[in-house]
Amino acid sequence: MGQSASSTAGAQTHHHLRPSKSRSTAAVISTAIKIHNHMENDADPFDVEGLPDYISNLPDECLACIFQSLSSGDRKRCSLVCRRWLLVEGQSRHRLSLNAQSELLTLIPSIFTRFDAVTKLALKCDRRSASIGDDALVLISQNCRKLTRLKLRACRELSDAGIAEFTKNCKNLKKLSCGSCNFGAKGMNAVLNNCPGLEELSVKRLRGIADGVAAEPIGPGAAAASLKTICLKELYNGQCFGPLIFGAKNLRTLKLFRCSGDWDKLLEVIADRVDGLVEMHLERLQVSDIGLVAIANCLNLEILHLVKTPECTNEGLKTLAENCKLLRKLHIDGWKTNRISDEGLIAVAKNCPNLQELVLIGVNPTRMSLEKLATGCQNLERLALCGSETVGDAELSCIAQKCIALRKLCIKSCPVSDHGMEALAGGCPNLVKVKVKKCRAVTSEGADWLRASRESLAVNLDAAETENMDASASDSGAPEGGAENHQAGGQGGGPNIASIGTGRSASFKARLGLLTGRRFACTFRRWSSFGGGSRNT
Repeated sequence: MGQSASSTAGAQTHHHLRPSKSRSTAAVISTAIKIHNHMENDADPFDVEGLPDYISNLPDECLACIFQSLSSGDRKRCSLVCRRWLLVEGQSRHRLSLNAQSELLTLIPSIFTRFDAVTKLALKCDRRSASIGDDALVLISQNCRKLTRLKLRACRELSDAGIAEFTKNCKNLKKLSCGSCNFGAKGMNAVLNNCPGLEELSVKRLRGIADGVAAEPIGPGAAAASLKTICLKELYNGQCFGPLIFGAKNLRTLKLFRCSGDWDKLLEVIADRVDGLVEMHLERLQVSDIGLVAIANCLNLEILHLVKTPECTNEGLKTLAENCKLLRKLHIDGWKTNRISDEGLIAVAKNCPNLQELVLIGVNPTRMSLEKLATGCQNLERLALCGSETVGDAELSCIAQKCIALRKLCIKSCPVSDHGMEALAGGCPNLVKVKVKKCRAVTSEGADWLRASRESLAVNLDAAETENMDASASDSGAPEGGAENHQAGGQGGGPNIASIGTGRSASFKARLGLLTGRRFACTFRRWSSFGGGSRNT
């Protein structure tokens, strides 16, 4: 089998690298037949008299470049072809993901003897299994000193001492992501002190951090000057990272998800000391208008997510909009508290002319604020309205008439009907995609009519969805669930679910609807990446 793969790969490689006028197709087939017949006699396919050996003449660098363009599975199969391919594949692999169970310890020397150029390493353990300990992590650091990215998941046996020893050997670390681990502040401070080039730090459920006044402060450390992104998730005492956050003078992105405690005072200190913040995510935090007023001092802010922060009101949003005039993306999940409404949205319309993306979840805008947004934010390209009781056919008609630059529109759980869909047929001249979910008054006939009226428009109607509405953008950047990853990546190479034609059967549509009915925020992030001005992590 291995020889057959090698011979085939050789023929394919020559086929892709040949000049425009080279051997004919007949000659290629003839050569393949000769190799096949030669292999039937258990001979070496590369030792065929009269046949050129293209693979042996291919430099290792070219072979490595080919391997790097293959999937992980294809790389594994290629490594079985011959010893040379095994060696080149191992030396050219820069990314590695390992099952971090305790049994890994004895395999580490052989693994990193073969893969000696790894720079990105993921160590993930099943929560029901015993993970690797400090000795395994230290051994990895001794064999993998070029490491720049490390991801730790459920490695519960790692301690502060093991993390400290690891960072002494891997000082070039630029990105660290750890979740469900048991080391604490001492280990985290060791990372910050020993890795001066650290740029991204993501921490989730770090159980070793003490709660209350006994918590040891984290940071700023030597990495404070290089840190650009900090993400904290589900921490009982995330505020102990305060010295690190406001000590990171070059910080551009701050994400805080479901961290307990009152964050208003800390946000005031952060806004006062860090003036380069461009992106901020706040989800399920104890934040009020005091915190929003503090964030208003971040004059370079371009991206803001306010998700389920019920103490934030129109007053805080108005102050923020009046100062953060560079806002390009604004996501608000009002949690149906009605504390953010037309008043706050009109302030955004008046003061944020660069707004390109607006997501409103559980917020009830009326025609008045939508008209202001359309006239004041003439660059608005992506709009999503979810769970808005006040968005009906009249409001959808207003969007169709006024939002000239709009390219992507998503409507979910709103009281719109086929009449609103008809309005889209003649408005929004730049519209390329419409997604309608859980809008019971919108029928398949209305969607079909819209498709027929605008053939270039991709229309996705998902009316049969039965799951509970949850539009939280908690893991905005990289959803961890496999199904969400498939949904977010659908735009790249999978079937285009947004342009389902009328020729499909009803049962097929129903099945496809179940597959594509994922969370609203994940869907919109995929839209956002389509033609967005900058990466939205």
